[in-house]
Amino acid sequence: MNDLIQTVAVYALPVLFAITLHEAAHAYAAKYFGDSTAYMLGRMSLNPIKHIDPFGTILIPILLYFSTGGAFLFGYAKPVPINFGQLRKPKRDMAWVALAGPAANFLMALIWLLVLIGVAAFQVQEDFFALMARAGILTNLVMFAFNLFPIPPLDGGRILTSLLPNKYAYQFAKIEPYGFFIVMALVLLKVLYFWMTPVMMVAQTVLQWIVKPLLLLLN
Repeated sequence: MNDLIQTVAVYALPVLFAITLHEAAHAYAAKYFGDSTAYMLGRMSLNPIKHIDPFGTILIPILLYFSTGGAFLFGYAKPVPINFGQLRKPKRDMAWVALAGPAANFLMALIWLLVLIGVAAFQVQEDFFALMARAGILTNLVMFAFNLFPIPPLDGGRILTSLLPNKYAYQFAKIEPYGFFIVMALVLLKVLYFWMTPVMMVAQTVLQWIVKPLLLLLN
């Protein structure tokens, strides 16, 4: 029980920020490209309550934590409602709206990495802040890689649909009603790790490259 409390304390803020920024970014991008549906429904917000799904964000992760001993966690937020038909160029702009979520997670991972560097630079003695910063980096890299997996309704699936020629895009989009179950099966069979591991490693390498000048300055 103490392990659960400690895990929740360390991951609570990073997860809330990751989910909130991801969904708000989708809403902002949709509005920018012509669809105000999410904006009108109050989803272009940094208020986590607007994006939390009681079942997917809270209940499922807790049940999985106890049933797998913390070895496997999965959850999701309320998807942002987007009317792709209202986008100025629906097929093209779909990719930008989808990409906004993972891009927000990449930016958040960078911010947490800067926090971690700051904690080390100022020699903060309390381990909690360093643990939270590492949790923030990991959480956002996981969300970044997971959501880029090219199966609809994940963001990567929408990006791929946008890039495919119309004939193939139409056929590929038919997968969407079954996409959640396909992804869950791939997660449980640990097939998705073969996608996520290299994507996370590449993203982490890019992050290290971005902060390298700062590290050299501090050293």
